[in-house]
This record gives sequence, structure tokens and C-alpha cells, in this order.
Amino acid sequence: MATDRIALFGGTPVLQRNMHQRWPEIGDAERRAVAAVLYRGVLSGSSAPEAVALEDEFARFVGAKHALLTHCGTSALHLALAAAGIGTGDHVIVPAYSFVATPLAVLHAGAIPIFVDVDPESGLMTADAAQRAVSARTRAIMPVHIHGTPADLGPILELATRQRLVVVEDAAQAHGARYRGRPVGALGQAGGFSLQSSKNLGCGEGGIFVTNDDELAERANRVRNFGQDVSLSDRAHHDSERPLDGRRSLDSQGIGWMYRGNELTAAFARAQLVRLSERTIRCQENAERLTRALASLPGVFPPEIPDDRTSVYHKYRVRFDPEIAGIDISARRLRGALTRALQAEGLDVVLWQTKPLPSQALFRRREGFGAGWPWSVDRETDFAALYSPERFPNTQRLLDGSVVLFSQSCPLIAQSTETVDRYAEAFSRVWNQRADLAAWAPRTTNEDAADE
Repeated sequence: MATDRIALFGGTPVLQRNMHQRWPEIGDAERRAVAAVLYRGVLSGSSAPEAVALEDEFARFVGAKHALLTHCGTSALHLALAAAGIGTGDHVIVPAYSFVATPLAVLHAGAIPIFVDVDPESGLMTADAAQRAVSARTRAIMPVHIHGTPADLGPILELATRQRLVVVEDAAQAHGARYRGRPVGALGQAGGFSLQSSKNLGCGEGGIFVTNDDELAERANRVRNFGQDVSLSDRAHHDSERPLDGRRSLDSQGIGWMYRGNELTAAFARAQLVRLSERTIRCQENAERLTRALASLPGVFPPEIPDDRTSVYHKYRVRFDPEIAGIDISARRLRGALTRALQAEGLDVVLWQTKPLPSQALFRRREGFGAGWPWSVDRETDFAALYSPERFPNTQRLLDGSVVLFSQSCPLIAQSTETVDRYAEAFSRVWNQRADLAAWAPRTTNEDAADE
């Protein structure tokens, strides 16, 4: 055994777990903002002051004309689809690698998610894959800016224009990410962001819908207010003395939901937004520092960000190739052993996802809202074949041969440069003993134990 034994084999861990910083960072500014809401006594309402202020500030941050606060990122995506008229039986193209909220938003609209395989290195949807999935029923494409790295939107938007399709950006993890110099989110017809606690802009639970389309914003606002006959111009008549009272009758014009956010969420998010750019720069610098360290290891591939894009590194996924690394072991078995070895060194290491989305029980069973709806609307498509795991080899290869460094509770954006350097040291230490790790690996059991 090497002198510098890894912790898994009895050595001293590189990192103490208490070196991690939990997220989100809560300081006096957040406490004052929330306390101010309580003193004001206005806790909700589509024209409530904190919500409106957050919407204005976030719209400017992402370069959108309109932003609407919702109670979660999934509802923001659903708003985008519903406002765009996506409905029963329509096909929406989504990547096989994302969080389940992406296809769930499609189902909430009564539409059907059509999964496409992703680029095996970035995990992002490509226009070529989307093109092959277009059918007579296709109405929209939903690219996901996974882990805070923008999808290649140019070709996707060109495809959508040719085919007269709507583009809804799932920007849940991509606050401030840029594509060709422009912030993502409203580069298509609309987009949705998440404010869930782990996100780079986290405030508990919440979401934000964005668009540059005036009519789409009006329709989205109606959908998030029970389908009522409301208008964004109503805000001009908001009465701070009667904050829950409006001037219109409560007449629902169509199906809607109650998707509004609340004032405590908005106030907290505003305090976080003030520091988001500063924190993002620090996160990017630390990510690039870690990337430089890991790129020198044979068979290890840290995230590569195309020159025309800027990532905000919501998650930091590292790929590896056993063959290039010179060890005879499957990628998935190495993943399990590597995860345990890094965790023993004190690192937060997770898998986040372990299989393509269509492999989840929800999509294998396709029971939907009952009697198979909305899939049952489309009797021409063979969804069993279309959702077969064999159709998504790139996604599975990516997940089998990679791990995510840092966790939901302690993401990269929260960590100090010292902690990031310890991650680089620990990864190098373990990787330098990969032959011993591979020999030990057959004795491991549950390879998915680190999944979140």
C-alpha cells in the first residue's frame, strides 16, 4: 500500500466535513428583509410590494421584459407552456437527462414529454436530437440548461422557427448563465427558474417565469391567478391599505391555478439577488480552479464549457474513463468505489441522477392522471418503444461514468477556495491510487448509495 494511504484504506481524511459551508447563506440582510414583511403585515397578493419588486429586479437581471413570481420552478415552467397554448396530447421535446420537474411540467399542461438523448459529455440537449424527435404532434421544445451551463440555443431556436415550435427554457439551475453574451431564460418564448434552497438564488421554495412577449406575460398572469380576468396593469391600482382587495370581479375565464409566490419568499430572494453576481463570480473562479487541477489526471474529465457560453456551475459533474485511466473495471463499478473513497476523504459526493428520466416508474407505467391520460390521447405513438432505456445510451453512459462533487446542502457556490483546493487534493490522492481502488471495488455492494 502506498505511504500516502487514502482514507478508505486507513489514511487520514483530507477534509473535515465541518469545513463545508451550508447553503443558502443567511445574514442580517435576509433577516431584516423578512422582518420588514412581518412588520408591514402584507404576506401575499399578486401586486404585493416585495413580489413586484423581485419581479422587476429579476427581469432586469436576466434581460427579460417580464417576470412573474411563482411558488416553485415547476409551476413557472407549467405557466410558460400553458400560456403558450400547449395542451392536451401535444408533444413537447425534453432531454432524457434533467430533474423530473421538466417532464412533469409538460404533463401538468396535459401534454406528452418526448425524450431525446443528450450529448454524452455535457448532458445537454442538441438540436440534431430534437430534430429527429419532431412529429406532426410536436408543439414545443424545452431545452434544459443543466447544472447552470446553457444548451446550444442557436440551432434549437432555428429549428423551432422552421417548424413553428415554441421554445421554453428550463433555466431552473441557470440564474445568470449566458449564451453568446446574453442571459438565458427569455431567449426563447419563455422560461422558468427555480428558487428552491439549493439553487444559486435560493430562498426555500419558489420560482420565476420570464418572457419578452407582452401577451404571453398577460396569459401567464391569468393562469397563475385561477384563470381570472386580471391584468398586469392592475398593479397600478394596488391599495396598500387594502392589499388583498382588487377592483375586478372574481370571474375565471378559463382553467387556472394558484401559482403565486409570497412576500416572505420574495423578500428573502431580493436580499439574495443583491449578492448573486458577486457569489457567482466566486463560484466560477473556484470551478475553474478545480477544473485546472482535475484536468491533469489521466481519464478524468471536469466540465468543459463552450467558448460561447458562461456557466454558473450550479452542479459540478466530473466524468471519468477507466480505459483511458489504465484500469480494468466498468465505469459504473468505478463510480461506486470512487464515491466511497472520496466520501471517506470528507468530500460531499452525490450521484443526483442514476438513470434516464424515461426509466423512472412514472414513465414506464404511464398511468398519468388516470386511465393513462394524457398518453391515452395519442393512440398512434408507441410510447413503450419511445421510452425504452435503450434509446438513451448517451445519458446512461454519462450517469454511469461520473459523479457530482458537492451536494444540495453544501453546493459549490457556498464553498471557500480552501475547501475547493482540498477537493482537488483529495480527488488527486484517490485517483493516484485508482489501481488499488479498482482491486477493492468488487467488494462493494450498493453502487447507488450516494444518490440524492
